[in-house]
Amino acid sequence: MNISVAIDGPAGAGKSTIASIVANRFSLMYINTGSMYRAVTLICMRNNIAYTKVTDVCSLTNSLNMYFEGERLVVNGEDVSEEIRLPEVSNNVSNYAAIPQVREILVKLQQAMANKYNVIMDGRDIGTVVLKDAPFKFFLTASSEERAKRRFNELNAKGITVEYNTILNDIIKRDYIDSNREVNPLRKAQDAIEIDSSKLCINEVVEIISNYIKEYMK
Repeated sequence: MNISVAIDGPAGAGKSTIASIVANRFSLMYINTGSMYRAVTLICMRNNIAYTKVTDVCSLTNSLNMYFEGERLVVNGEDVSEEIRLPEVSNNVSNYAAIPQVREILVKLQQAMANKYNVIMDGRDIGTVVLKDAPFKFFLTASSEERAKRRFNELNAKGITVEYNTILNDIIKRDYIDSNREVNPLRKAQDAIEIDSSKLCINEVVEIISNYIKEYMK
């Protein structure tokens, strides 16, 4: 039986960074589901396909060949790992991710990966939908202000000029869209362990999660 670890939470909670570290520690395949939705968003935007054109979005999604090389996401032979993190993608991804048919396509792909490998996945609906039977479920959160500060510092470090208040407003907007969409909204699974990382560093959160996994493996 394969090991599955589910990490859910809102934008900017540190899910990706923490999941990557835990993956390396326990030799798990890290699947960043948020990156997959970002990739769909990026390619749709490149092709001027609005999220309201559901049939066209789904057709494009089905045409994409997506796979991970370590932490890098390759789509149709192109490494899009950096471009999918740009603000214009962040500002639009929730609209594309809310399309039920797109979620259905990507969830099936994610579940197929989990059936084949020992995985750790992060996203919005991993513990509630994608990996409902995972032995490890965590809900990672932080205040909207702390998450905005982290994203602001991350983008500035990459030389991308942004306004803190703009990022904060975008995060609040994304939280609302993700939590109120009709299909598979962001919510904590009943059996998930909630971790508020507002006042915790990355290593402290990693240790909390790692201790649960170590205890299970005993």
